[in-house]
Amino acid sequence: MPNYAYTIRDATGTTIPGMSEAENEDILRKRLTEQGFSVVEIKQTKSTQKKVGGFGGVKKAELSIMCRQFSTMIDAGVNLVRCLNVLTEQATNPKMKAILTEVTNDVEGGQTLTKALEKYPTVFDRLFIGLVNAGEIGGALEESLQRLSQFLESDVELRRKIKSALTYPVMILCFAGIVVIGLMTLILPKFMSMFVDLGIKELPPLTAAVKACSDFMVAKWYFAILIVVGFTVAIRLFGRTKVGRRTLDMVKLRMPVFGSLNHKVALARFARTLSTLLSSGVAILQAMETVSGTVSNDIISDALLEARARIREGDRIAEPLGKSKLFPPMVVQMISIGEESGSLDPMLSKVADFYEDEVDAAVSSLTAAIEPVMIVMLGGIVGCIVIAMFMPLIAVIQNLSGGGGG
Repeated sequence: MPNYAYTIRDATGTTIPGMSEAENEDILRKRLTEQGFSVVEIKQTKSTQKKVGGFGGVKKAELSIMCRQFSTMIDAGVNLVRCLNVLTEQATNPKMKAILTEVTNDVEGGQTLTKALEKYPTVFDRLFIGLVNAGEIGGALEESLQRLSQFLESDVELRRKIKSALTYPVMILCFAGIVVIGLMTLILPKFMSMFVDLGIKELPPLTAAVKACSDFMVAKWYFAILIVVGFTVAIRLFGRTKVGRRTLDMVKLRMPVFGSLNHKVALARFARTLSTLLSSGVAILQAMETVSGTVSNDIISDALLEARARIREGDRIAEPLGKSKLFPPMVVQMISIGEESGSLDPMLSKVADFYEDEVDAAVSSLTAAIEPVMIVMLGGIVGCIVIAMFMPLIAVIQNLSGGGGG
């Protein structure tokens, strides 16, 4: 988790410097404002994350398996250090093994498990730390780890379904790109040479346009690569800014076809995460702050932080979520009923189940709809190129037929 150095003023006007960790600058700013301070400046500082050996990252599926094994051992009465030693020995991921070794040493040295895990925010996110902390404080670490494992499994499955839906379109796009590049750089230039040999001086408009594209790709192909790379880098740099991140997140929610899918994924993650945190005993304010950092969308995150601020003032959670217009009436009503009946976490779990099913249905329909569209697009592009190549030949044949008939 990023570290931030901040400067604030209290009610008397006294300037107070400080340091804090937060999901992002906006969350920290709102947190300080809620505490009655006026924020003067916030700057991100270098991370205090410990460096560990090993290559690559740690997958959520690996974390899920670790949590389930950890929970089973704790439930069987195995002490914490012994559990960590066992997990370290059977870890196959070099990075995971290195991290667990460090965590074991820290716990043996007297640190809590929460403090030991906090040193690796890129592996153990705010949700992971929050659930482990709640389990340690409440004396039910095995239950928290079990819930965490279930949450990670659900999240991995959700991501897998989305990736599987995008695999076919990506493969078609790659194939289409290879076919088009081959036609434009290998086949079309030979046809153009043949047109010169036939004495064709004036090309049809479509053929001339395709020839211009072909000449550009053959002679100045590096410009095309530079344009693609430059555009990608520009988007990424723009996405790192506050305005850019919000703009891209808004586009994700409003883009045709995929916007609805992105929205449903965010709602499912919101409901599942909040349900998991609340059922583990995490306080609502802390849970809302954690959830706002896990939905991966600044627009929805801001709505959650606004709801958190309203809850702090004594309001219910459902009302501000409804006013944001980002949460459908069904979600708002389910949350409202959960609040009134004192069963918010199981109600949120039902919401998560519903939207995960919605994502399944959306992914299936999206896959079914994309296939014919991509095939038609590929056929249209290749067809235009082929027609452009044969149009001059058809004109030559017609002229010869007309001359022979005269």
